[in-house]
Amino acid sequence: MDATAVRDRVHGMWARQALECEGEALTLGVELSASGELIGDVILMWHSARHRGGEIGYVFNPAFAGQGDATEATHRVLHLGFDDLGVHRVMARVDADNHSSARLPARLGMRQGAHLVQNEWFKGRWSDELDFAILEDEWRATRHDNCLLESRLS
Repeated sequence: MDATAVRDRVHGMWARQALECEGEALTLGVELSASGELIGDVILMWHSARHRGGEIGYVFNPAFAGQGDATEATHRVLHLGFDDLGVHRVMARVDADNHSSARLPARLGMRQGAHLVQNEWFKGRWSDELDFAILEDEWRATRHDNCLLESRLS
C-alpha cells in the first residue's frame, strides 16, 4: 500500500479521534518524524466493554520495513488500549504467510494462541490466520524502559 492509499484510509472513513463505546475503532497514521512522510497506519478496535476486549492491526509500506517503526507504533497503540482504554486482553490477527507481520506481535510480548487453517478468503485464496494475544497483567509485567513518551502517531 503506498502513502496515498494509506493517507486516504486515515483521512477517510477512519477519521475517528477517540473511542467512546464498544464496536468502534481508532486508526492512527504513522509518519517519519524527520520528513512527515506517512508510512503506515495502526488500528485499535474496542470489541467489548463487558469483557474489556480489544484488537490491534497494522499496515505499513514495505519500503520502510526493518526500521522499527511498526514495532514502535504498535507498542504505543497497546499503551492506548491498556493504559487509556483499560482493556483486559488485546489480540492481533495476522496472515500466516506474512512472516514479517507475524513476528511483530511476538516482539511486543504477545503469544500465539491459534493457527486457523484456511480461515479466510484473502487475496484470491484461502489463507491461514495466526491469532496472538496479550493480557493486561502480562503487559504490566513487561518492561517498557525504552518507550517513547511522545509517539510518532499522527
